[in-house]
Amino acid sequence: MTSLRQLLRRYWVLITAVIIVLALFLVPLPYYIEGPGSANNLKSFVTVKGHPDKRAGKFMLTSVAQAPARPITWLYAQLNPHYSVVSADDATDGQDDATYEKVQTFYMQSAINEAIATAYQAAHATYHKTYRGIYVLDVQSTSKFKRQIKVGDTITKINGQHFNNAQGYQKYIAKQGVGKSVTVTYRHNGHTKTATAPLIKLSTKKAGIGITLTDNVKVTTKIPVKVDPGEIGGPSAGLMFSLQIYEQLTQDNLRHGRKIAGTGTISADGSVGEIGGIDKKIIAAKKAGATIFFAPYVKPTKALLAVEEDHQTNYQMAKATAKKYAPNMKVVPVSSFKQAVEYLKNH
Repeated sequence: MTSLRQLLRRYWVLITAVIIVLALFLVPLPYYIEGPGSANNLKSFVTVKGHPDKRAGKFMLTSVAQAPARPITWLYAQLNPHYSVVSADDATDGQDDATYEKVQTFYMQSAINEAIATAYQAAHATYHKTYRGIYVLDVQSTSKFKRQIKVGDTITKINGQHFNNAQGYQKYIAKQGVGKSVTVTYRHNGHTKTATAPLIKLSTKKAGIGITLTDNVKVTTKIPVKVDPGEIGGPSAGLMFSLQIYEQLTQDNLRHGRKIAGTGTISADGSVGEIGGIDKKIIAAKKAGATIFFAPYVKPTKALLAVEEDHQTNYQMAKATAKKYAPNMKVVPVSSFKQAVEYLKNH
């Protein structure tokens, strides 16, 4: 009888242990874990016809790894200084997984297009930009168009008029006035549709559709170029793609055999914008052996500093992280593509 009780006790202890282990690895939490991702050689991402990259060294695309939290990964993130826990809403901007992935894919394609345009312009190579319209990133719950227009759609006309930038659309819409009905022409899953509804008052007090938007631009080139980012999404690869494409187009030896990592968005005027998770990208670059890291620098405004007294720029955070964990890596502040190229040519 005693041995039977002992056997049953051991059985339940084992079952309990298995349940605990499974819970640690499988139970979802309302958080995401973010940590250092990879630092990939851009040579494998970019193909410029007739302009192969045969030089030594690497331009590297750094990324942040992100995954839904489980108890075991949550505990790991608490103990590892390179990892952080963020709420699911903060990680995905409150969007479902499919919508979030769609937006991140668009951001990456947009970054690629601007990178191509930036590099070709700097290399004096022929390219052409076609403005398709405004890409819908989010639709407010108060928007009168929320049942028709969805995230991922591209608005091409307002009342039959097409504009060549988002500002053109915004100015035209603002002039119509709150409550005025407008007809929106948009592309949804490859089909052209229209929707008519009244404008709402935005937080800026101006009239608007009630969407978060960005430009949808297509770039075509005389010298064919192909950029395949794989599974990586987001807008932060712009600067590094620009440098890789530019070196292949011009055949200038910018790297001189060095492993050069970095991050930052790229705008139509060649300016470099800030991104998230730069401290984690520094760690990824260090693991890949980078000796130079380009970090975006955008001078904070007085208004921003008034709200965030302890505000750190991307460059400040990157430099502080490198000083502590990658002291042999040179962190270089850049505000534009041109500045990054000039640094590489002069150093």
